[in-house]
Formats: sequence, C-alpha cells, structure tokens
Amino acid sequence: MRWELSRRRIYRAPAPKARQPRRRPGLLGGASGGRLAKRCRYSAGTAARVSYNAAEMLDARYVADHLDEVRTALGRRSAAAASTLDGIASLSERRRALIGRTESLQAERNAANQAMAALAKGPDKAAFAEKRDALKQLSGQIKELEAELSGVEAEMAEQLMQVPNLPDPSVPDGQSEADNAVVRSWGEAPQFDFEPKNHWEIGERLGILDFERAAKLSGSRFSVLTGLGARLERALAGYMLDLHTGTHGYTEVSGPLMVKADALLGTGQLPKFEQDLFRTQRRLSDDDKEGDSSPLYLLPTAEVSLTNLHADEVLEADQLPIAYTAYTPCFRSEAGSYGKDVRGLIRQHQFGKVELVRLVTPESSLAELELLTGHAEKVLQGLGLHYRVAALCAGDMGFSAAKTYDLEVWLPAQSAFREISSCSVCSDFQARRAKIRYRAEPKGKPRLLHTLNGSALAVGRTLVAILEQYQQADGSVKVPEALQERLGTDVIR
Repeated sequence: MRWELSRRRIYRAPAPKARQPRRRPGLLGGASGGRLAKRCRYSAGTAARVSYNAAEMLDARYVADHLDEVRTALGRRSAAAASTLDGIASLSERRRALIGRTESLQAERNAANQAMAALAKGPDKAAFAEKRDALKQLSGQIKELEAELSGVEAEMAEQLMQVPNLPDPSVPDGQSEADNAVVRSWGEAPQFDFEPKNHWEIGERLGILDFERAAKLSGSRFSVLTGLGARLERALAGYMLDLHTGTHGYTEVSGPLMVKADALLGTGQLPKFEQDLFRTQRRLSDDDKEGDSSPLYLLPTAEVSLTNLHADEVLEADQLPIAYTAYTPCFRSEAGSYGKDVRGLIRQHQFGKVELVRLVTPESSLAELELLTGHAEKVLQGLGLHYRVAALCAGDMGFSAAKTYDLEVWLPAQSAFREISSCSVCSDFQARRAKIRYRAEPKGKPRLLHTLNGSALAVGRTLVAILEQYQQADGSVKVPEALQERLGTDVIR
C-alpha cells in the first residue's frame, strides 16, 4: 500500500443526491441524538473520494420550530453566522406544510381503513373494491409526500452542517478579540535591564532552534529543535502529562495520528474546515480488491481522537465524567494565515500539544469548564509563567464552542499576551454529531452528553514563553524549577 499526502487545496466534488433512510414523517435528529444519514463526498484532485454518514450539529427539529430564536442567538456571533439559516427558513416552511398535508392524509387513510373494515362484513363487494382502490391511491400520495419530506429534511441537515454552535447566554457580546473580557491574571511580567529578544533569536543563538534546515526538509512553517531544545520539548510534554494524570485525574491515551473523515465530522472540522487539514490518500495494490482506499487525515488536534473514542456509544451515568489526556503532534495547513507569525514557533504546520477532553452531564458542563480551565492554568503556574484568562466574546469563539476561555501568556519581546490554550465547552453540539449518549438512570432513555476540550498546553508556545520570560542578558535562559530535574540543568547556554 502506498500513501500520498495532499495539503491545503481540497477540491469538493458535486454533492450527490441524498439517500433517504426509512423513518416517520417529520422526524429529525432530536434530543435522542438520532442521525440523519446521507452520503457526502469530497475529493482532492484525482484522489479517491471519501464517503461518510453525516448528522446535523444543531437539533434540526429545534431549529425548525424556533427559527427566530436561533437566528438571534447566532446573530451574537456575527451577521454571517445568522445568515447560515437563510435557506433553512424556506425549507422549514416547506417541511411544516408537508407534515400538515401528510398528517391530514394519514387521518383520511385511517378513516378509510375503518370504512373498509365495515364494508368487508357486508354484501356490497363493489363498494368494497371502490374503497380499496381509493385507499391505494391515498397510500400512494402519502408515500410521495413522505419521500418529499425526507428530501427537505435531508437538505435542512446538509445546511445545518454549516451552522455554528449557539453561544451560551453567559458569553459576552462582541465581534473580535478586542471585545474579549479579561477574567483574571496570574503572576507578574518579568522586568529586564536589557531589550528582550524574540524567541527565535534566542533559540538560534543558543543553537537549539533551526528554521533554515527545517525549511530545507519540509518548507516554511516547520522547525527543528536540537540538543537542549529537543530535551526541553520532551520535558515539557512529560511534565504536563504527569500533572494531568497524577494530580488532575485524567487517563492518558496514545492513539492513531491519522483519523477517518467520520471522526472529524464528529468534532466539527469537517465539512466546513477541510482546507485547514492535511489529508492522506491510500493506494491499494492491484491484487487488493477488498482493502479500504478511503482517505485518512493527519490529526489537527487530539480533541478529535479523544472525543470520538466513544462515538456511537451509550454510556452509563456512573461512568461520567470521563477525562482523557494525550500528547500528540498536530498538523494544520494554516489556511488563511498568510503573513501572520511568519517567523518563529507561534504558527506551525506541525506542533506538539497536550490535550484535555472531558465527557460530562449537561447539568455539570459549565462547572466542568471552570475545572478544565483551572487544570490548564496549573501548568502555567507550575512553570512560573505570567498569563491572563480571557472569556471570548460570541464573535471570537470557534465553530463548535458554546463558551470558551483563552489562556494568554506574556511574551516580552512582543510586549503582548498571546494565546497558549483555548478551553471550551461544546454543549451537545459534538455529541449529537458523534452520537455520544448516556443514561441518567439504569434503563433510562439515552440523552446526549456534553463535551469539553482544551489545550494544556501547546508545547511549542510554552517553549516560546520560557525562552522569552526566562531569558538573561548574556543570552542564556534559566530553566523553570519544575523542569530542572527532567532537563538535568538549571540554565540553557
């Protein structure tokens, strides 16, 4: 089997007609988390196409019945977010009319069935035959309406794939990062009696960071860490994992670095953000007729794999909360970031990150967000890094998030705070797509749970913060006390 890698430019094939599942009229994915199955295809150049089952991320029935309310909530994000409902409004009206017409004909069919039952006991065979023919015609009309209704609902579900999550009422209003609310800060900004240098200057002078050779190997937005730089990266990952598993109660997971399209659908990267992903293409040998040739995607974040561990499962209440952590390399094409952070480690195609994921009950999810955010903060506190916490405004939140806190670490050379972690609660947005449910009580009806995720932390950006906050006048860098034993030194020079 051979592998090819496609990056950035992903070309979408024409969408085929939806295949309709058998189901009752008017039934969309409701609180039970049911899927509306349909076929979607994507292609990259001449690569083989990938198919997957898709389900809406918002409750389609709720959206249809509360369209104005949902539009208002999305309007808090942006006018563009609210406009994603434009096509759904007319579809909702068609759906409502079709349901009314179908139910009316069903009532007529029920009455006709009763009339036929009465005629069957009598001598008038002609009247019975006439009623039977009319009933067949009525059943045919109902079947046609049900098929039309299924098509409308499939189209609604497809459009809902592009609709972001609704912001929690506690999220501040605003349209950009300038409107984010600073919640708290920790520590003090280091003071220097010299002009602080950027991390790339420090790293290159110390011989631990090499961008030129990385570009020779892979192109722009890659880096090579050597010597104490590589050891510092490894020490940071180990420190974070030990803290989360030993103190915070997370279970460490080591899993695949390539995932199916279904997993990315579950957490929301597909279909809207496919251009940000790296995609592999499997080529089967000529004699392999049964192998799976569908593409796999390089992991953009361990949030994808950790959340989807329980896709299509029903958990019991006593299993919750579930808390996972993983350290993985992450791969992103950084589409749309041209000209941003072109130097240094801030924005890379490949970077290491320790991720936290929690699966919880709906009633506890906002409190769980505070807990998860606190776990990420403990890493920064343990390393003695000055940072602040910002509650993102509605217009600055990610696609799947209902509420987000960003941890922003101080970078002296930029004289600015930069994001080092983003901690979010996604309500039932991801759970509905991935179909992750739980029973609140034994043998109870399954309900959608809530998912949370957060970086704790992005290892490269943590390394950046250490180089800049702990730099010395002679060009050396002090090692935070928490890492000295792991690194085997108290200074990098």
